[in-house]
Formats: sequence, structure tokens, C-alpha cells
Amino acid sequence: MDFALIVAGVSLLIGLTKGGMGAVLAVLIIPLLTLVMPVPDAVSLSLPLLLIGDVFAIWMYWKTWDTRHVKLMIPFAIIGILVGTTLLATLPDLTLRRLVAAFTLLFVGFKLIDERLTNVRYEHRNWHAYLAGGVSGVGSALANVGAPPFTAYLLMQDLSPQRFVGTTTLYFAFINVLKLPGLVVVGLLDLNDLIGVVWALPLIPLGVWLGRWMVDRLNRKLFERFMLVVLVIASFALLLIPPR
Repeated sequence: MDFALIVAGVSLLIGLTKGGMGAVLAVLIIPLLTLVMPVPDAVSLSLPLLLIGDVFAIWMYWKTWDTRHVKLMIPFAIIGILVGTTLLATLPDLTLRRLVAAFTLLFVGFKLIDERLTNVRYEHRNWHAYLAGGVSGVGSALANVGAPPFTAYLLMQDLSPQRFVGTTTLYFAFINVLKLPGLVVVGLLDLNDLIGVVWALPLIPLGVWLGRWMVDRLNRKLFERFMLVVLVIASFALLLIPPR
């Protein structure tokens, strides 16, 4: 029952994230799944669910993106994905749990300062995109936490809110597709695991719909602060609760 509840909650979270509720929810996916499975299994199980969510997100934000930034970041993101996938396949689960906790706490720290980035005088350099792409690739492949470097870079680019969300949607859809071959090669992606959670798939479009409905109705600041507290608790749970 614990497993079913966690998978159901994660599927709904993925839908809410793709529906516009933001990266805070996405970062919670792996910590939640690691309550009932090792980190590599959590990453491999979440990826097909994320890809299904990406289909709805791409449809929702079709052609609202800025492809220039995506094209700059993707080549170096591929390198980062290769590094992250290698670490995921070779490091002990306890080490991976600590890395997930560290990445999650770094995300919390980033969210506390991200608004200040838009007020910084900034001159674009292509290597900024290369660095953001590489680091986000590692974080995404290792623990689904590639948002902070990508978001930090994009916040400096003076994009409209709609273009910002559209570019984020397109970038992480590409990232999730690019993660798939690596997980297959290292033997972490198990089709039987996905078949076992097919029942939860309808919760993803439901979450997308709820996310779109909630975007204009929730106090976004209060919601994000609450979720940051949840992420800190989840990080300490990863550090203190023994691996299953």
C-alpha cells in the first residue's frame, strides 16, 4: 500500500508540475520514491512518467519557447547526462541518497535567492549556456534536479513569463528523452516496472488539469515556501532513514 500511495502521489505531482505549478514539485519526486525503493530504481521509474507528462506540457505550451537557448544548452547537457547516468549506475545507494539530499537542499537555497537574479546586470555569453546545460544534465540524470542551473541561466535572459515556461517545457522534454537511452544501456530501465504502474498513468493528465486550474488561484509565494519546507524535511529523511 505504501508503494501504491507513493506512486499515485508522484504521478499526480508530475501532472501538477507539467501543468505549471513549477520545479519545486518536480524536485520532490525522487525523494518521495526513495522512501519505497533505491535511488536508481526511483530515477528509472520516474522517467517514463515524466515523458508522459511532457507530452501534455508540450501540447499546452506549443511554440511558446525560445529555441536559441535550448540549442546552446543541449550539447553540453548530453555530456552531463552521460556523467550523471554513469554515477547513477555505479555509486552505492547510500551515496546516491546523500547526493539527492544535497541536490535538493541546493535547490532550496537557489529558490531563496532566484528573484535577485533578475535584478543583476548581465551580459550574455554562450559559455554560460554551456555550463548551465552541463550541470543541469548531471543533476537531471542523477536525481531529477536539473532545474536550478537551467533556471538561473534563463532568469538572466529577460524572457516573458510565457516564453520562460515554454522554453523550460521544451528543454526538459528533450532532457528526459535524452536520458532514456542511457538508462537502457546501463540496465536500469525495466519495462516490467512501468507495466506495474500503468494504473497510475491517468493521474498525470488529471494533475496537469489541476495544475492549470491552481496556477491562477493559489498564492504562489505561500505555496512555494510551504513546499520548500517539505523539501528540507524530505532531504533530512534521505539522510537519516536507512536505504530500503
